[in-house]
Amino acid sequence: MIKAGDKVRFLNAVGGGVVKSVISKTMVIVEDYDGFEVPTLINELVIIDDSLSMNAEKRFARIRANAKEEEQVKIKEVPKAEPKFIAGKNVPEFYMALVPQNEVNPVDGEMKVYLINNSNNFLLYNYSHLKNKVYSSVESGKMNPNSKRYLESFTSMDLNDLPEFQFQLLFFLEESSKLETPVLKCIHLNPVKFYKQNSYEKTRYFAQNAMVISLLGPDMEIEVAKLTEHDLTKIVQEKDEPKVVVKRTVSPELTEIDLHIHELLEDTRGLTNHEMLEIQMGRFRNELETAIANGTRRIVFIHGIGNGTLKQEIRQELSAKYKKYYFQDASFKEYGYGATMVILKNA
Repeated sequence: MIKAGDKVRFLNAVGGGVVKSVISKTMVIVEDYDGFEVPTLINELVIIDDSLSMNAEKRFARIRANAKEEEQVKIKEVPKAEPKFIAGKNVPEFYMALVPQNEVNPVDGEMKVYLINNSNNFLLYNYSHLKNKVYSSVESGKMNPNSKRYLESFTSMDLNDLPEFQFQLLFFLEESSKLETPVLKCIHLNPVKFYKQNSYEKTRYFAQNAMVISLLGPDMEIEVAKLTEHDLTKIVQEKDEPKVVVKRTVSPELTEIDLHIHELLEDTRGLTNHEMLEIQMGRFRNELETAIANGTRRIVFIHGIGNGTLKQEIRQELSAKYKKYYFQDASFKEYGYGATMVILKNA
């Protein structure tokens, strides 16, 4: 007969315990090894030997103690890295860095993307991709002053389908007389840039050469810094010349149309590659029809090299819809391989 104080084991469940009280002829209260009081049918219990009971209790007590120790280890805080402050570096200075793992051939291998905080500011950031008008968050967090953070990697297989890289930055000093304005920065990279050795430079941030882009200055800041003396002289000479964004007439017989997307639109954010191509082709058609109507002899469309998509679209349309007009590569000396000339009227 089961009585209070008996050591019992459950027949239909794992474990056992001690009978605390008898409720009726068929039911008792059992305190299990976890300290819970469980109403249990007597026919679902079996009395066990005291020595076995003591061993079981000790075993379960040891298990509970070990579990408690493990839990304490889990919640123990990991020591945080101490912020590193450098005198005279309170001015915000943030960069996106692209670091090729193969310096000899940068596109043959992994390309790592970093965020650099080169200032005494703490930095909260969100790094995302913009593709097909959808923002996809890749990495977000908080950075200590004067530190760098790995964000992601990509390979040469990804170059022709790169998204626009988006940065949201909120930065602050431990003590300041003002609150800083958050920064939103969009970085669009032409795949051709990755193939040029002069795109990468030696910096103090990495052992290997890297492509470093400011997240605070103008988008062209890095490019201007790389201009040669000849380029700067040319810019000064052209400074006072009138600039027409879309087209420039070289002579009464020739019209030149620049179809680079940045010449047609001030802001391309949110547009897909297909949408930008449609805008470029729309400009091509309008300008070609205008030139034909005006009796222009020759028209040159500057499409650049890129991946060749725009050039191919232009030539397919000329072959299909404007068969009466002859077209060819424009002067290599003036345009390289980046332009097509259409002969509309023979001299």
